[in-house]
Amino acid sequence: MQNIDTLASWIEQSGNIVFFGGAGTSTESGIPDFRSAAGLYQTEQHLPYPPEQMLSRSFFMKLPEVFFDFYRSKMLHPDAAPNGCHRMLAKLEQAGKLKAVVTQNIDGLHQKAGSKEVLELHGSVHRNYCMGCGAFYDLEHIMATNKLVPRCPSCSGIIKPDVVLYEEPLDQQVLFGAVEAISQADLLIIGGTSLTVQPAADLVSYFQGSRTVLLNMDPTPYDRKADLLIADKIGEVMEQVERKLGI
Repeated sequence: MQNIDTLASWIEQSGNIVFFGGAGTSTESGIPDFRSAAGLYQTEQHLPYPPEQMLSRSFFMKLPEVFFDFYRSKMLHPDAAPNGCHRMLAKLEQAGKLKAVVTQNIDGLHQKAGSKEVLELHGSVHRNYCMGCGAFYDLEHIMATNKLVPRCPSCSGIIKPDVVLYEEPLDQQVLFGAVEAISQADLLIIGGTSLTVQPAADLVSYFQGSRTVLLNMDPTPYDRKADLLIADKIGEVMEQVERKLGI
């Protein structure tokens, strides 16, 4: 409880909070993470190819049918709902305290909870573009198409999800926005991330504020640097903080 009290107090004292999150932010919404013991990379050993290989640009270009079979079955969770962390962050933004969410997630749950300033480092499953003509398609179109590989009705080009695959660079505008937000924050809350995926994990090094909070079930390379470390479910933690603050 002391850690909850401390986090609530720091949030109350802060006016420029940034949240940096990863897959662990959404596990309580029923979306598996990648690198934990129960994560996608550990449990999907029966697949014909390693998940990391199937989520690469070269694999997508070479075997789009296999990519989309895996993508639809393992990466899309259209019925997932925001959990206590997503909802609390949205409330902090509405209160003028939280200035940005920087996320490695592609599920769109922060926006679903009401957050407006969300910097999606790895893109979003809710945006899809034709590789031929650039036409936009939403997630519903990808889910509803009868063909294994979704193609544009206008030009027959492959419709690619606007997600950053392995071997692809991050969007520079989003990356610069994340650097700017983190460097200006007075409180950085890091949650649900192993801090091992580069270059996203290096973004926390731009923080120049006074307090860093790390909420993660498993140890990370950043544990020693955190001013407050809470190894508990992030949604439950944020719900407790919400009750403490009465927002």
